[in-house]
Amino acid sequence: MRFALVWTVRLGGLVGWVAAAVACWWLLGVASTPRPWTGPLVWGAVAAGCAVLRAGALWGLRPGSGVVLEKSGSGGALDEALGFSFDSAGWIRARSGAVWLLVAFACGALFVGLMTGTAGNERVAELRDAGAEVSAARVVEPPRAVRADLSEDVVRGYTSRLVVAVQDDGPAGLATRAYTHDEPRVGTEVEVLWARSAPELGGYVHEREDLRTLAAGRWEAFPDGANGRDALLAFVLAMVTVGVFALVLTFTPGPRALQQRAWSAPVQTVYAVLITAVFVGWRPLLLGDGASVAEGLLGVGGFGLLVLTYMLVAGRSIGES
Repeated sequence: MRFALVWTVRLGGLVGWVAAAVACWWLLGVASTPRPWTGPLVWGAVAAGCAVLRAGALWGLRPGSGVVLEKSGSGGALDEALGFSFDSAGWIRARSGAVWLLVAFACGALFVGLMTGTAGNERVAELRDAGAEVSAARVVEPPRAVRADLSEDVVRGYTSRLVVAVQDDGPAGLATRAYTHDEPRVGTEVEVLWARSAPELGGYVHEREDLRTLAAGRWEAFPDGANGRDALLAFVLAMVTVGVFALVLTFTPGPRALQQRAWSAPVQTVYAVLITAVFVGWRPLLLGDGASVAEGLLGVGGFGLLVLTYMLVAGRSIGES
């Protein structure tokens, strides 16, 4: 029984790590694809389930008040067959480093998802369902509701409502929502996402996004355009920032401290609860339903709390043998 529980802990950790990594990979480019986003939904459910299963197995390993950690990780004959020990310092640090690599990757994926999530708005979805295409167009009426997009008092672009004439036998008066780098005027040339079969839906102009990727609903991690470049920069910065903490929190504690944290039922239970909360909070968004305020806080706030908890728990082990 003990052997089965030990391997449930190990396999639960491995499968959960892979599932979470795949879910985060999906989030990098899922915004340009039609909902529901079943890829990250399924893999996220597997990751949350593995976290809960692993925590349950750890509680089963506790003989009353505590678990003998030195024996809980023993692989016996399998250790000899594989040529290494699951209790070796190298394996323990590699396992800890892999967990922190996943945390860094998840942070980067979350930033990308939040930055590119606007690409999946209802207007784009309706146009795509009607057979969206991208065409050149020209503004034919004075722009309305023009507002500057300011970032630290620097104008990044302009949002407006435009009426455009679409070339290639398109409508001469297509109403669009627009985001342009320069302030639009009559005669300004733009690219517009629209549906030939449903011109009454209007169009969509956004010069920071790759409209052809949106029209095709292709998965693309970092699409062409300013949004894609900004998302890539945010991803790299998040990975580097969390990666620095990961190096410190992987190599400053001793192997025994890392092993105790990995095989602690209370600690892993807290992680399992937070991982499940994050999945529940993101589930409505992945399904294409409207998320409530509570669900939004659960998804984003729960993820932040999860990362913070990882850091605090790991920080307490610094300097321990």
